[in-house]
Amino acid sequence: MTWSEMWELLEPECWNTLYMVWWSTVIAVVGGLPLGILLVLTERGGLLQNVVVNKIIGQVVNITRSMPFIILMVALTGFTRLVTGTSIGRDAAIVPLAIGAIPFFARLVETAVREVDGGLVEAVQAMGGNTFTIIRKVLIPEALPSLIASTTTTIVALIGYSAMAGTVGAGGLGDLAVRYGYQRFETGLMWTIVAILAVVISLIQFAGDYAARSLHRRGNRSGSGPKLRLLKEKEPAAADISKVA
Repeated sequence: MTWSEMWELLEPECWNTLYMVWWSTVIAVVGGLPLGILLVLTERGGLLQNVVVNKIIGQVVNITRSMPFIILMVALTGFTRLVTGTSIGRDAAIVPLAIGAIPFFARLVETAVREVDGGLVEAVQAMGGNTFTIIRKVLIPEALPSLIASTTTTIVALIGYSAMAGTVGAGGLGDLAVRYGYQRFETGLMWTIVAILAVVISLIQFAGDYAARSLHRRGNRSGSGPKLRLLKEKEPAAADISKVA
């Protein structure tokens, strides 16, 4: 098979893979971010402590994460058909990809949020900040480098999942590798797909690591900036009290 013949096959399937990974990543982040934060808030000693809710959410996340993706994809066939009207193709593949990635990303978010300095949370609480303010002003900004690294890990995992989805008619590079590389013994095409996936994953990993390091260095340069801002906000109140006295 010549390069031009390969490219005619590769180009549309590359876009199909990117399409599936992009939308499943967006859904995973939108669904996994609040889920991961909720796991931290409802744990024992958390801002919204509720052990029962935490255990239920944790068990659902663990069960979904422990299920092999190929089995999850088959098990969700009926739900996928209900959502998209079909169980075959790139749109149908987004459903199991996203559902499989949400608990995976949620656990990464949970780990990232737990690393946030508790002193900042206590400072905002002392100023009368509510839970939403703490999430928006402290937890997410302080955990942002780790959240970007978690998103990068999720994207890389989804690329692997999308290749498995291709084996059951979802399209993409996985489908192409099976149909031509395995069934028709086109080893040249097979290794080309492997090389493309390796390059794409390396670029994504590099971009994610660079963004996370940049944010981390920026946070280190700012030092105790958040704490100082909190103290400065409290100073006017103290001054007003002294004037009244």
